[in-house]
Amino acid sequence: MPFTKGFYINGAWQLEKMPRTHVPLIDPATEAVLHQVPMATKAEVSAAIEAAHQAFHCYSQSPVQERIELVERILAIYEEYQDELALAISTEMGAPITLAQKAQAPLGLNQIKSALEAAKSFAFEEANNGYTLRYEAAGVAALITPWNWPMNQAMCKIAPALLAGCSLVFKPSELAPLSAMLLTEIIAKAEPPKGVFNMVFGQGETVGPQLSSDPRIDLVSLTGSNRAGVSVLHEAANHIKRVSLELGGKSANILLPDCDIEQAVQSSIRAVMNNSGQSCNAPTRLLVPKQHLQKVETLAREACEALTVGSPTNPATRLGPIANQRQYERVKYYIELGIEEGAKLITGGTERPAHLSRGYYLQPTVFSQVHNQMRIAQEEIFGPVLCIIPYDSVEQAITLANDTIYGLSAYVYGSNLEATKDVAKRLRAGNVHINNARAQLEAPFGGYKQSGIGREWGKYGLLEFLELKSIFQ
Repeated sequence: MPFTKGFYINGAWQLEKMPRTHVPLIDPATEAVLHQVPMATKAEVSAAIEAAHQAFHCYSQSPVQERIELVERILAIYEEYQDELALAISTEMGAPITLAQKAQAPLGLNQIKSALEAAKSFAFEEANNGYTLRYEAAGVAALITPWNWPMNQAMCKIAPALLAGCSLVFKPSELAPLSAMLLTEIIAKAEPPKGVFNMVFGQGETVGPQLSSDPRIDLVSLTGSNRAGVSVLHEAANHIKRVSLELGGKSANILLPDCDIEQAVQSSIRAVMNNSGQSCNAPTRLLVPKQHLQKVETLAREACEALTVGSPTNPATRLGPIANQRQYERVKYYIELGIEEGAKLITGGTERPAHLSRGYYLQPTVFSQVHNQMRIAQEEIFGPVLCIIPYDSVEQAITLANDTIYGLSAYVYGSNLEATKDVAKRLRAGNVHINNARAQLEAPFGGYKQSGIGREWGKYGLLEFLELKSIFQ
């Protein structure tokens, strides 16, 4: 297991001995302090920006094949470190070890593969009648990532940025430093040109504005909260930077009257509770026909109570702890709020499961008889909490689904595929899953409304880091 040893700036690990802020890394399963994570000073962040700024000219002009070979080296080394990455993620944010091994670490690998496939087939230069189109690196990129899916979010930015020809400053979450440290070691072993890849730890409220406002940064790509997205937009405005934001969600999940209710509820519960509900695209609003409400309540309660909540190290665990104390208290607040608002508590609550005395553990929680004016139906909770909302007609269900500031993902279950597709087309969301269909990394990922700006994954992620030039001849 790696220990935090500083920041990676201009091709070397650096940690000057000086007074600085440290953030404790706390094991969410035991509440024990694992490590003190050093936060970069303004000078160190500036040094990382300058290194990327100096490296950009040469790297952006390098042949595409050289960039592909660099990312292929990262891919090969990443494959060797998957088990260590899984253990790091499980330790730092409490993901069950089976989830870390089967999804958390592999998603980072698959993002690299998807970006490589896109770059290999992408026409960076196209000859047309009277002009040539060129796709060129957008500039120095600041990449800011969260703690909930650390490798997925890091590699869906880092890989396309490097392939596009951008130099970059990577600021991972200080709450998920172990996997970020290990990833940085992997990239360093792949030997990128000096200054092309830099990594600093820092608290978002201080480092985020510095990265977003610095004139040497040309592009900011953030995955995080809406509050953080607003900050990036504000700080980037003075220099008219390109901004890509993947923000919050409050995904609707419509069970159409003709769907297989039992199968749909089982799939929906698994999707909500995966990663202890800490996914921006989790289907946390379950819209059900009123005539099926009682049946859905029973099925949801039974499905939740069958889930094993426990230590991340236990292979049988399905839900580990909430990743950190701040998020733990936030989720408990919303559960208490739901009760105050008059929602019907079907199962769960604010107490730890009876067999656990320490750690940021919560029971899978389900509210029913929720309406859209309740805050628990409108605000992102980011925990293992499901809201069941009854509806009278499919038309009303669509209206309720779209009645939110968010538009990241949506879900629909129905037996008639064409009718189900018609509903999907009317949902104001960037991604719609029909009958539990899996996301494809080659397809664009991103949201409508306050869920963000831009798209990630595959070719669409590559385009976020490219400028388009016309050369007339």
